[in-house]
Amino acid sequence: MTSKAIVSLLLVAGALFTSPTHAQQETSILPASDSASGLGVSLELEIQAAIDRALDWFAANQKEDGSWSNGSYPALTALPTWAFTRAEHSAAGTVVPKAVAFMKRCIQDDGGIYCKVAGRKGGGLGNYNTAICMTALHSTGDRSLTRTIQNARTFVAKGQHRGDDVYKGGFGYDKNTDRAYADLMNTLYAAEAMRLTQDVEDVRPANEAKANLDWQAAAKFVEKMQNKSSAGEQDAGGFFYKPGESKAGTTTNETGVLVFRSYGSMTYAGLLALIYADVDRDDPRVRSAFDWACKNWDLKENPGMGAEGLFFFYNVLSRSLSAYGAEVVPRADGTYTNWRKAVAQKILSSQTIDPTTGHGYWVNADGRFWERDPALVTAYSVLALEHALGQ
Repeated sequence: MTSKAIVSLLLVAGALFTSPTHAQQETSILPASDSASGLGVSLELEIQAAIDRALDWFAANQKEDGSWSNGSYPALTALPTWAFTRAEHSAAGTVVPKAVAFMKRCIQDDGGIYCKVAGRKGGGLGNYNTAICMTALHSTGDRSLTRTIQNARTFVAKGQHRGDDVYKGGFGYDKNTDRAYADLMNTLYAAEAMRLTQDVEDVRPANEAKANLDWQAAAKFVEKMQNKSSAGEQDAGGFFYKPGESKAGTTTNETGVLVFRSYGSMTYAGLLALIYADVDRDDPRVRSAFDWACKNWDLKENPGMGAEGLFFFYNVLSRSLSAYGAEVVPRADGTYTNWRKAVAQKILSSQTIDPTTGHGYWVNADGRFWERDPALVTAYSVLALEHALGQ
């Protein structure tokens, strides 16, 4: 089963978990549309044109070795590759094989797909790079990569933190460190990679143990970053980065207790991680995360973070709401927002188009979290637009 098919099953599952009342509400307010996505043909064509301009940009800027951006981190090549495999583009037949060849050259003896960077064991990003690379490789549909993906799954599964401490069940950047560490973003990428590539276990040799996660432990770890009602109305239901740290800082609630502030990108990451861990759509953890997202809906910024991580926010928002199965976002004033349309229009408005070539790309003027890198930000944007289209 391909990763697209697995995502489709998740969407169906999300629809099945929708309560009748909620489903009727969403259906009743959706505007009439002449396209299956609810975007309208005109906007769909605009989105497709923007994606094509971006993939043209990637094709023109791919390095001779098949990589993009910093070759020491193959995830930066995997993300554009994943974008190509979700679209139909004339350059894919040339671009994707070169990118795949580059990623294969990054395979290590332990099955991981990363580069050894001087001064950093395993490059310091072994789990991050491997998880994204194996997802992209699987998305190509190339069965000759099955063994590579199986080995990568074994590597990622071994990276789940097993210690009996606050990080139990989670994932960090690199399992080969001498310190306990796990965070929500790495846990999401690991869970997503393991879920979307799970069909390769069906053809693993019978004498080998199948690679899988302790999904219950993963869900328990994710839950540790979700603010409970005691955090106060502003933060309850939302997520922060890792135990003991929020990239959005801290606040003190009305009872004087220190609270790690919830913010947009991590709340959608937490929602999506729970879905991949098979937590029911009507589970209070899932519903409260979605409620926080609704109450804090804002595309002008990454809620709680401003411009920092803005394009990762658009990316994970689109992936999360697609998997959750929501077509609209209920607002506090009683109205509803078609998130696909709103996200697409926001991303389209910020594409930079080269007047000479007509190619398009995105970049964040705020460089935190590597978002001054046009390859990374353009990949985030294209994948978000593809999810908005329902691809």
